[in-house]
Amino acid sequence: QVVESGGGSVQAGGSQRLSCAASEYIGSSYCMGWFRQVAGKEDKERERVAAIDIDASIWYADDVKGRFTISQDNDKNTLYLQMNNLKPEDTATYYCAISPMCPITTMGYNYWGQGTQVTVSS
Repeated sequence: QVVESGGGSVQAGGSQRLSCAASEYIGSSYCMGWFRQVAGKEDKERERVAAIDIDASIWYADDVKGRFTISQDNDKNTLYLQMNNLKPEDTATYYCAISPMCPITTMGYNYWGQGTQVTVSS
């Protein structure tokens, strides 16, 4: 089971931390990713914003580098996304996703959470 939490409304420049409880996958041989989906876009158009690969390497999308930080706590079986200096264009539904590989697109991610809405106002 994969469950996100921590979304909400924030003003531009603010911060939020998203959490993803994924007890079966944290610390195992899976890629853990955060995606976001802007309203009106299809599921397959979800954009990957950060990921921790199987070898523990970390990847960020260019437009979140320096602002977002992905991390995981194996003891708490939780994946995090710390988002700082948020911008209105970060407004989206954010999803935690798990894959045995680490593709940049949604294909290959077998497990998804229900999503959590982040709204950034200007």
